[in-house]
Amino acid sequence: MLDSDLAKLYHVETKRINEAVKNNMEKFPERFSFVLTNEEAINLRSKISTSRLNNHGGNRYAPRVFTEQGVAMLATILKSKVATQVSIRIMDAFVAMRKYISSDLIEHSKMLINHENRLSLLENTFDSFKDKNNHIFYEGQIYDAYSLMMKIFEKAESNIIIIDNYIDKDILDILSKTSKQVTLITNKYKIQDYEKYKEQYNNVTLVVNNSFHDRFIILDKKDLYHSGASFKDLGKKCFAITKIESKEILDSLLDKLE
Repeated sequence: MLDSDLAKLYHVETKRINEAVKNNMEKFPERFSFVLTNEEAINLRSKISTSRLNNHGGNRYAPRVFTEQGVAMLATILKSKVATQVSIRIMDAFVAMRKYISSDLIEHSKMLINHENRLSLLENTFDSFKDKNNHIFYEGQIYDAYSLMMKIFEKAESNIIIIDNYIDKDILDILSKTSKQVTLITNKYKIQDYEKYKEQYNNVTLVVNNSFHDRFIILDKKDLYHSGASFKDLGKKCFAITKIESKEILDSLLDKLE
């Protein structure tokens, strides 16, 4: 809570709140009360249209804020009938709010609130929505591996580059399901399968190259995936598909292709 908000509740001037803290600094460690940085104060002012952040008289200053423990400690310093009654109501509100938030989070995400870590809850929540970049498949998970491969292809906007030394009908069957333009870079393939595919579909260009051992997928020359198994063997044995985040590695690989 802001010092100015507490001052209004206690019916005192904001400076009295801050004076009480300064005169009892040993009772207010940072986890109880702290002063906002200039950047935090400016950001807060930009989001609140009232003038309560400007102290009485209009002089701008960096507000002091109080955690639940800080409010409880402040109640022992400001000894008045009003202060005591207000402190009890504030603490009751904190307890009710904590119970509501905790029960809601336990039911939906089983997250624990740590009010001393200001951003951890939000970060954990947003992280849960991020795409997983690493996937491992075990022997027999053929459909799961095939399904992931289709999802990766669908992320491409216009073109896909596939590097795999062993190309057969299985990968062509997969590529027939996408409308994206695909460049297949391989060393071993069945020419009759490719020629029959070309008679019906025109989205695949085959390039013979013997420079690669591992399997890669490049989407729109922006996203790079590595596969531990040949695409014709998806799910037949344990393997992983991993997104490589390094732009330097992607650019180096594209240079080799050119």
